[in-house]
Amino acid sequence: MLLELSQWLSQDIRAFNVFNYITLRTMLASLTALAISFVIGPIMIRKLTAYKIGQSVRDDGPRSHLVKAGTPTMGGALILVSIVITTLLWADWSNRYIWVVLLTTVGFGVIGWIDDYRKVVYRNPKGLSAGAKLFWQSVIALIVALYLASTAELPAQTEMIVPFFKEVAISLGIPGFMILTYFVIVGTSNAVNLTDGLDGLAIMPTVMISGALAIFAYVTGHVVFAKYLGIPYIPHTGELSVFCGALAGAGLAFLWFNTYPAEVFMGDVGALALGAALGVVTVIVRQEIVLLIMGGVFVIETLSVMLQVASFKLVGRRIFRMAPLHHHYELKGWKENQVVVRFWIITLILVLFGLSTLKLR
Repeated sequence: MLLELSQWLSQDIRAFNVFNYITLRTMLASLTALAISFVIGPIMIRKLTAYKIGQSVRDDGPRSHLVKAGTPTMGGALILVSIVITTLLWADWSNRYIWVVLLTTVGFGVIGWIDDYRKVVYRNPKGLSAGAKLFWQSVIALIVALYLASTAELPAQTEMIVPFFKEVAISLGIPGFMILTYFVIVGTSNAVNLTDGLDGLAIMPTVMISGALAIFAYVTGHVVFAKYLGIPYIPHTGELSVFCGALAGAGLAFLWFNTYPAEVFMGDVGALALGAALGVVTVIVRQEIVLLIMGGVFVIETLSVMLQVASFKLVGRRIFRMAPLHHHYELKGWKENQVVVRFWIITLILVLFGLSTLKLR
């Protein structure tokens, strides 16, 4: 919206040409999302509190979590509102990737919202059944995969790029690309959701990874930088930097309210949507392996749950004191803030390592 306005104004006032730069609009998107969240956040928290939309706490979890019962949840809606408004303000509406990412994010957000609503309003502890949740996630992910596969114009758009090697790319074909896309989007969505168990634990890694993906999107869509760095050039992906900037800004603002002791929780409406957003951006810029590296905390949290369930079903014993992994360390005596900050530090290291793949080729 504002891009089109600035382009119209630039016909008479050349200074408005500055808004054509993706880097500037990415920074402005971050600041805009921050501002929107800071304005809307307190209002939304008061409304959630007034409607008694509070978090329920597991009885078998750490005892320190019992005080969290009743804390407003579904705060992820704040993040989604900020991202959507900001992206529509600063992004290029003619860019198809922007609409793919926005619709995917909102679609997964709707699934999470229904799940949260059933839990906190209808007092149904199961919310949306696991089967129904996975079904609708799969529908959206497969539609996105089919669209991206059918509109691909370059071989690079359906190949798997192997980091650290300039000339190594695995040809997936349309079926392979769709399968990979499905698992990246659905897997990342659920991984972020599993990690969202402590105050601020999931949102900060999401912010850091989205910031890194903004860089990947920009250089992938810039013919000169892509050639210099030895990565495939994919036209029009640079605009996704604006979306990533909006996500990072909205996430940082949400952390203001979600940091320990949290005033509001993200809920599935936020966690599922943000995970899907990271996944679909990664697929478009062809950096699935790099996401696996940068999102190492999400991966380990997910694996801890899978291993715990498998071990208990197969041999009747638990590997961890409690899964996901962050609860295991809490039960070992780590304070909540210790777990959160240490996981942040690990994510920062992994994100920097992921960014290094841009040059180490």
